[in-house]
Amino acid sequence: MNRIKHLFAALALALPVSALAADLAATLYKSPTCGCCTAYVDYLREQGFEVEVVDRNNMTPIKLEHGLTREQASCHTTLIDGYVVEGHVPVESIHKLLAERPPVIGITVPGMPIGSPGMGPSRGEPLHVYYISDSAEPRLQATH
Repeated sequence: MNRIKHLFAALALALPVSALAADLAATLYKSPTCGCCTAYVDYLREQGFEVEVVDRNNMTPIKLEHGLTREQASCHTTLIDGYVVEGHVPVESIHKLLAERPPVIGITVPGMPIGSPGMGPSRGEPLHVYYISDSAEPRLQATH
């Protein structure tokens, strides 16, 4: 029995990240003319997410409906498994959020930092991901 557990553990570690995301559905709200949002959709799909895209000319109501402040906002808003994923968040942070399931609204990469997924090559600067919560103070989720 112990061998079987070890075999399953080894297989789970051998699976690519995209296989882990295969069952995850995402709904991404974006402006119909935003190229970096489209690049982020492509990024999520390459990582195995099933993405439904909803084009909106006015993103403000979506952000307000999901509890985002101006400081937390980016160009697109994604809903994944009960959480808000705002902006160009690396998939590793999404998986961490879904594995840990903290009592937060979601996670964000505020603004549109160069080097984040969908925003071109990295300049070697750290990318910070923050929790979205009711707290006034931003709380760091991860640095990539």
